[in-house]
Amino acid sequence: MAQQMIWGIRAETAQEEWIYNFWNEQLGIMNQMEPCEGTCNDHFVYWWHAHVIDALADGFERSRNPRYLARIDRVIEGVKRLNGDTLLHNYYDDMEWMALALLRVYDATKLAVYKDHVMNLWESIKTAWNGHCGGGMAWKKDQLDYKNTPANAPASILAARLYQRFGDTEDFEWAVRIYRWTKENLVDPQTGFVWDGMNRLGDGKIDYDWEYTYCQGVWIGAGLELFAITGDTAYLSDAVRTAETATARFAPDPGGIMADEGEDDCGLFKGIFVRYLRDLLRIRPDLHPIRRMLFRNAEALWNRSRNERGLIGRSWQGPVEPKVQLSAQLSGLMLLEMVASLPNAAPSD
Repeated sequence: MAQQMIWGIRAETAQEEWIYNFWNEQLGIMNQMEPCEGTCNDHFVYWWHAHVIDALADGFERSRNPRYLARIDRVIEGVKRLNGDTLLHNYYDDMEWMALALLRVYDATKLAVYKDHVMNLWESIKTAWNGHCGGGMAWKKDQLDYKNTPANAPASILAARLYQRFGDTEDFEWAVRIYRWTKENLVDPQTGFVWDGMNRLGDGKIDYDWEYTYCQGVWIGAGLELFAITGDTAYLSDAVRTAETATARFAPDPGGIMADEGEDDCGLFKGIFVRYLRDLLRIRPDLHPIRRMLFRNAEALWNRSRNERGLIGRSWQGPVEPKVQLSAQLSGLMLLEMVASLPNAAPSD
């Protein structure tokens, strides 16, 4: 059986196991932990569910099965209900992720309702830009002087994608402005490694010790979108440099298996990273070490970090935790979908 077909079957299996283990029919969302034991949704995490929609969109793109779109509609309804009957939120980065996910659903369906959601979110997101730290997008509405990569790079991706679909030059200008600010303030000029944020404590300092795959992934994604628009290879070079630096740092040989980055939100970070590495490989399929790293991690996950129920642990080398958070399950599912989506998929060796 062709390797791409094998990974497609594995991704579909993981989607079914995810629904079986996490879907909450009453709330219309995924439980945030399995086993839930009745309290796991007390603190609803909005941004995880943006990635729930993204992962369901992955399943639809791979299979074209309309049940994925029906599930997405249920999740949107559930999120709105638990979020005060709105998709707007205090955290700018959370809204960016929701807008990016819903824009993919618009791409799949061309239904105006999804575009309307995206544009409503985008109008709110644009209010994040302010003069603290010389510009940049704020992390959240009640902390406007803290600027970080998670609030800036996804906003640049979103603005660039909006320009590509709808042609508003103001969106392109937003994408470039945000990208430039991020590069000047949060990207190591020597290595391309992306720092998390600055002025978190009001002291103007950069959190040099916060090293996350998440930040590398979204920066790569922003560069790829601007390269697609402009053809300027400087953007692509930025993305490749960061990808190679980050891969060497987070998945060093021997083995090349990415480490557990922690619980809660940190459980989602690797999934975001591999999503944008996949996008890079679609443009630069010659980046064989990155491709091998993704397949090695997928093989390790499938064989060592997935139990008999299909629950996926934070560490892709195993073992699976007694309680698995939705964030970790999502990262594993995204890895499997990304590998399945690569053309002419090959074994990890």
